[in-house]
Amino acid sequence: MSSSITPTQHAEKKMHVAVFAFPFGSHPLSLIDLVLKLARVAQETRFSFFNTEKSNNSIFLASRTNLPDNIKAYNIADGVPLNHVFSGDPIERVELFIKETPENFQTALDMAVAETGQKISCLLTDAFLSFAGSIAENLSIPWIPVWAPVPHSFSAHIYTDMIRQRYAHSLIHDGSNSGRDGNDVELEEQTLEVPGLSEFHFADLPAEVLPRDAQETLFSCMLGQIRHMVPKVDTLVLNFYQELYSEPLLNDLKSKFSNLLNVGFISLSMPPPPLPPSTEDATGCLSWLDSQKAKSVAFISFGTVVNIPNSEIEELAEALEVCRIPFLWSLRDNMRDCLPNGFLDRSITHGKVVPWAPQIHVLGHSSIGVFMTHCGANSVYESIANGVPMICRPFFADHKLTARLVGDDWRVGVRIDGGVFTKTGVAKSLDLILEREQGRTIRSRVQALKELVLKASAPGGRATQDFKILVEKITSV
Repeated sequence: MSSSITPTQHAEKKMHVAVFAFPFGSHPLSLIDLVLKLARVAQETRFSFFNTEKSNNSIFLASRTNLPDNIKAYNIADGVPLNHVFSGDPIERVELFIKETPENFQTALDMAVAETGQKISCLLTDAFLSFAGSIAENLSIPWIPVWAPVPHSFSAHIYTDMIRQRYAHSLIHDGSNSGRDGNDVELEEQTLEVPGLSEFHFADLPAEVLPRDAQETLFSCMLGQIRHMVPKVDTLVLNFYQELYSEPLLNDLKSKFSNLLNVGFISLSMPPPPLPPSTEDATGCLSWLDSQKAKSVAFISFGTVVNIPNSEIEELAEALEVCRIPFLWSLRDNMRDCLPNGFLDRSITHGKVVPWAPQIHVLGHSSIGVFMTHCGANSVYESIANGVPMICRPFFADHKLTARLVGDDWRVGVRIDGGVFTKTGVAKSLDLILEREQGRTIRSRVQALKELVLKASAPGGRATQDFKILVEKITSV
């Protein structure tokens, strides 16, 4: 979105916006990025940002001193008992946090009001926190939830009851062709008869929407409440561009939410800023990319949460050896042991493996030819913003929905054959994107999407206008 909005500043803060974060994955980062943009143009408004201490420390570590003076972070209880020993289940920390809600937010909210002497005028929250609607209702203030993943997953949560009923009905009446995981294979590949989602399959749905044989968790129950939030929402903010929707999905969401604001890619500046000097990149990634040919490098990164099966790391590495294309692989240190013996030595002439890469800068480098991704929403958005085609290997949550969007709707990438990395499947996808005519067509489509979002982010663009409306809403309630 554009930065053409003129900041206004007054000595006394007129409004007090409480911001509730969901402290896992990229959610708090997306939300603080939005709050930072709002705070810079609404300097007369106070923003109290509520998040767990662990998450606050992570997102403010590098930027705390640069926070505008109208943002203050507050720590809320994370629900983890003293001296608790975690079992290794990644959802455990989420479940403990959910048990602590909403009391932890309410306690910190009361503290912020007492400390500032200023009542809350508006509640801006991650949409996962559906209980926030009741808190806003009790305070008689507007509730503005923010949906960070693709809006298609939001729609799937709204229609959870319908989806589950149709799946169960088909399972009973259409016979069974069960796969190894107990799911009906043919049924999983049926398309959804849901408004705006007719191009998606049952197989694309996250377990929180369609548990199948799995038990309901506190997390899935919390997300299940999203379908009841519609009447309580004042304004729904989406991390998306109106120009990227299918018409049926956009119309259906607009029919449910009178104030629907698509403010663009929240965590990105559009157009992307120039790359920093390569010498300033401590990871060495940009300097290495400088020595590669234009659009020749495969950038491989699966975020900070995904744990790739050991066997797939081996298959991916073997494919890279066979193809001998230049690659930059962001692979956490604790997963390096899964690489084939001698791989790092054998690939040193054409590849670079690092524990972390500055992803947005890497994707903006002219030598990148393709991005191999887990299809987290922000990763996909960064790829589009830089005009880079994708190879998709989705893992969990909304990844499969987003991969279907990338591969079948926008057609700016391909999904890996069979849904898992194999030596032949990886080699095939790399060859298609980097060497074939189909790859050139895909590249032209992603460039067209890039131009579309750039136009929407310009001073007169739709996303910029929606952001201005959001600023007006939080400063005039």
